[in-house]
Formats: sequence, structure tokens, C-alpha cells
Amino acid sequence: MIGIIFEKDTPIPMRDGLKLAANVYRPEKPGQYPVIMAFTGFGKDGFWSERHFGWQVAYEQGSPTVTGSITFEANDPAFWVPHEYVVIIVDPRGFSKSPGRMPIADLDGAVGEYAIINQGMWARDMYDAIEWAGTQEWSNGSVGLSGVSILGFSQWRVAGLNPPHLKAINPWEAMTDFFRDVMFPGGIPETKFTRRIANSMSNRKPAWPGPENEELPTPVEKMEDEFLADITVPALICGTWADHGVHTRGSFRAFRKISSKHKWLYTHGRQKWAEFYATEARTFRKLFFDHFLKGIDDRILRLPRVRLEVRETLDKYSVRWEDEFPLSRTEYRKLYLDATDRRLKFRKNSRESKATYDSTDSRAEFVITFDEDTELTGYLSLKLWVSPDEANDMDLFITVRKLDQNGNQVLFDNCHVPGKWPMALGWLRLSHRELDKEKSTPWEPYLKSVVGPGQKVKPGEIIPCEIPILPTSTKFRKGETLKLDISGIYRGGENIEVPFGHSDTVNKGTHSIYTGGKYDSYLLIPLLPPA
Repeated sequence: MIGIIFEKDTPIPMRDGLKLAANVYRPEKPGQYPVIMAFTGFGKDGFWSERHFGWQVAYEQGSPTVTGSITFEANDPAFWVPHEYVVIIVDPRGFSKSPGRMPIADLDGAVGEYAIINQGMWARDMYDAIEWAGTQEWSNGSVGLSGVSILGFSQWRVAGLNPPHLKAINPWEAMTDFFRDVMFPGGIPETKFTRRIANSMSNRKPAWPGPENEELPTPVEKMEDEFLADITVPALICGTWADHGVHTRGSFRAFRKISSKHKWLYTHGRQKWAEFYATEARTFRKLFFDHFLKGIDDRILRLPRVRLEVRETLDKYSVRWEDEFPLSRTEYRKLYLDATDRRLKFRKNSRESKATYDSTDSRAEFVITFDEDTELTGYLSLKLWVSPDEANDMDLFITVRKLDQNGNQVLFDNCHVPGKWPMALGWLRLSHRELDKEKSTPWEPYLKSVVGPGQKVKPGEIIPCEIPILPTSTKFRKGETLKLDISGIYRGGENIEVPFGHSDTVNKGTHSIYTGGKYDSYLLIPLLPPA
């Protein structure tokens, strides 16, 4: 068994003279080894503990989520170093043990997600750290990036800069636009989760002073599709059906939009940290890094690009391999809303009708029971004709649920709300309904903007809108039901404690949904034909 050398508070020099603080874990055995690196805003010394979501949740014994043996959301040196890797975890400029000023963007939180992603404010320092790691005497010159959440989405912008020693990236559930993914989903402000994350940042205790004349990196503003297209390095991306409202949207878009020749998508529908440390996911990462950082194993090249996990219940799922996502053989079918009987139908009713609900405490529900086994895999979208009856705007919260043959809801897993997650979610503030025509598809409407005043309407004015619903892969058996909830409150106001909130609402009075006749309100579903 190879021993581990642990070098705490290792200084990594930046081009402006500032030194970042890092923890370096490397093999005791002399030699040159590939490097797996991560930058974290939660503190390199912030080991797993009861203050973290996911603490004590694991699928196998010995997980860091149970033992507290490794930095939150980072790879475990106890596994990687004996397999002859160096693991480096870095505090960014202005965070925890690293001196300097913390880069923040307008409308952003204390974490600086917009600054990290859309302005690339960590990219220059990450570039310098990668090049430092690639030239140390114990390094073989190959550096990979890997980690969950902020350790994942911090990888996008530096990968687009193509540091010479960066050979592979592994963003594990990583948003690509802080506003669209978290802060303003569908244009509706998130008011709870973002504040909690900001308050969980590690305290600043620099290990040494910074330079007298610090040169903060210059922001380089880019939107997601632009900086994703810059990425050509091999990538293993994790996307989940279970993180709607945080990382799901961005992870799946990144897989489609990066320019990398070699790229894989690992999907799952369970708790993200428990899955990250589980044997299958870790083995997949090792296959990936063994090839692209060590050059010793080419089995990853023979794997199809997508590990597809199809959920059926909380504990039951199947896995198969696909070459793409979304799947080209998908049959997109319209389920028309019918307010006369609150059902979803493959044929539109010629009769016009409407469903009205109180926007402050109620919802409109529509259902369809499948008469054969049915798989829905991919993106959903919802077209509605709506009116805010007493206001000039409205917030629409969409929840798609699965019901079993007895009419009971089938709930899935989520790291924030374990075992209590619906099938899929969508959001829209009506004033932000304008679409970016170039980026939109029928199955993924892309809003032109999610911030700003938007386009108000008149009370009672009937307006069409298209609402993106985040991707899923769900199996329905014959006699099971899909239920669509449309509401003015998150998840239809379920009596369940969730870490997400939307208290800054524009809702007032009743909302009406118009169906049938000239009102082609429908749910677009990604139907997979039988093999």
C-alpha cells in the first residue's frame, strides 16, 4: 500500500505575486504522477461534517460523507493517492486560507458564482495553478480537474483557456449560468437557497499576507454557450434528474455545447454526493483519468458516450448505454390540456375552456394514465395560454409527478430533500416569456432574459407562453399516471420543508389557463419508442 504525503497550506504562486493556499496529497513513493485538482469556495480544510447537506448519507461504507475524511465535494485522497495520483485542493483568491480580494459580480451572492462562471474571475488563477502543478518534480505533466458543484462549475472557464498541462475535466453536477440555473429560474427570484449557500462559505483566515499591489483578474463577460464552445479538452460530465433548480439544466446543456471530441455524460437520479463517492461513479472517473492523465488504459474510448439511468421508483432504476443526449429516436408528442375534465390528451378538444386557481394557495391539475409501459427520457416543455386575472404579471411553477396504479405519488431522491422529489420542475415569470429564437428548440424553450423588468401584460389579457421543464428519464408502467401541476407557488405548495424559496413573487388574485379550440395549451413529452 502506497503511503500518503500530506502537505498542508502549500503556497501556489500567481502571476501577480499572490500565493494561493493549497492542500497537496501525493504518493510517498518517489516518482512522477498525474494531478487531480479542485478549487473550492467552502474551504480546503472544510472536511465533511454535520454542517453540510448530505452528511451521513452514503450508498456504501467508508464514504467521506460518513467518515468526514475529505474536503466537502472533493475527491478522496485515500483512494486516489494509493492509485498513484496527486490530489490538490485549493482555496481561491480571497477565500479561507488564501489572501486577496474575493471577486464578486453585481446581483451575485457572497460566493461569486456569476463572477466565477459568466465573468471567468477564477480562470486566470486556476490557469496558473494548473501550470504550477504540471511542472513540479513529482508531476508527470498531466493535470485534471474534478469535483462537485462549485468544484465543478469553476472548471468551465479555465478549460476554455486551454492551459498546456490541463488534459481532462470532470465537472460533477455543475451549473453553467448562475442566474438561469439558481438565482432566477424562469425569471423568478430564488430567495432562500442562495442566501443559505452564501452563509456557508468558510471564514477568511489567510495563511500569509497578499502582495502590496494585487492585480485582480479582469472580468471577461461570456454567456454559457459562448464559453462552453471554447472547451476542447476531454470531459466527463455528470448530470442528474435530481437537482432541478441547481445544477441539472447547466450540466445537460454543457454536454451538448462543449466542443470536446472526447466527452461522456454520466446520468443518475439519486443524491449527488453519495453517488459521487460510490464505487461505480468513482470507477468511471478512474477509467477516464487513467486514460487521459496516465495514458495506460483505453477502455473509456470503447464506452458509449452516455450512461443513462432510467428511474422507476425511489429504489428501482435501470441503466443502459447510449451514444447521445437527447436521443435522436425520441418521439416528441403533445399532450393537450383539457380544462373540461382536467385531463391530458393526445388530441386537442375543439371546445374552448379554462381552469382557474388562486395564485397564492392553489393549483390546476391535469393527468393522463398510460395504457402501456411508457418511457419518457429527455426534455419536456409546456405551452400555455394564460391570464393573470388581477395583476400585470404572474409566476408559474410547474411540477410534473408520477402516480402509481393506486394513485399514490412516486417520489424520487434528492440530496436536499431525500426521498421527496417529484419527477420534474419548471418555472416562468410571464414578463420574461420572450424566447431567444436562435437558442430555443420545441423541447427546450430558451428565455431571452431572466432578469430585468420584462414585458408586463394587462390584467385579464390572454397570453401564450412556453415554459422549459428540466430533463428527466422516468419509466411508467401500464396503469400509472403522469400528473401536471400548474401553480403560483413552488411545487404547488406541498407541506414539505425544502431549502428553496420564492418569496419575492408578483402573484396576486387568480390565474386562468385556457385550453381547447384556438388555445393549443399542451405538454410536450419525450416519448421513447419500444426497442
